[in-house]
Amino acid sequence: MVGGIKPAFELKSAGFTLPIIRLLDVDLDAVAAQLAAKVEQAPDFFRNTPVVIDLGGLPETERDVEFPMLVGLLRGHGMLPFGVRGGTEQHHRAAQAMELAVLGESRVPRDKAQGRGAPPPAPRRPAPRTEPEPDHEPLAAAPPPSGSFTLINRPIRSGQRIHALGGDLSIVGAVSSGAELMAEGNIHVYGPLRGRAMAGMNGNVEARIFCQDLQAELVSIAGHYRVSENIPAALRGVAVQIFLDGQALRIEPL
Repeated sequence: MVGGIKPAFELKSAGFTLPIIRLLDVDLDAVAAQLAAKVEQAPDFFRNTPVVIDLGGLPETERDVEFPMLVGLLRGHGMLPFGVRGGTEQHHRAAQAMELAVLGESRVPRDKAQGRGAPPPAPRRPAPRTEPEPDHEPLAAAPPPSGSFTLINRPIRSGQRIHALGGDLSIVGAVSSGAELMAEGNIHVYGPLRGRAMAGMNGNVEARIFCQDLQAELVSIAGHYRVSENIPAALRGVAVQIFLDGQALRIEPL
């Protein structure tokens, strides 16, 4: 209490992983058609989901992005456009006119962070990190050091969301339907996986998902995903590994 006044709010920092829509073309008719097909496969995955629009994949010759139409398209599919990254100053001004945040790059190149020619620090083997017991709110794990992993020794209930930023995620227990696992590295589930599991969230195509009992609603590696209807019946209820083979998402029994 400051000066006899009870604080009405707090400012805190937190780490969150947001889905990224990387725009490769300014033809919004094509974007609309392809996006509709994606959303139809997994509508619950996109509903009320904040997204970032990445403009870094646009050809330099394509300058104009119709942000009012693009934002309306995303909102029409239930998504909540949060901000943009990449692109030109013209893109940034147009995005700000639509009340979108302009985000910087999330990673600093190694040679800039350490100084050119400077030797990298000696690697350290991180100790496993155990998450505390949750309250009633979904979990959002703070970003651990690169190469670390998050270990959770309990079941994950419906409605809970686990984020493991910067490394692998291991769950010792069942993952209920309606729960969500997200990791930049691999995901290991030592129990039934009934919810959603998304590995390689930073674009890591080498990431894998391992589980003892596959009953998932959705599995994804680096943005390539399958919903439950597209998982063969012979692979459900068994121990599997899930990985990318080129652009194809493969599920194989262990």
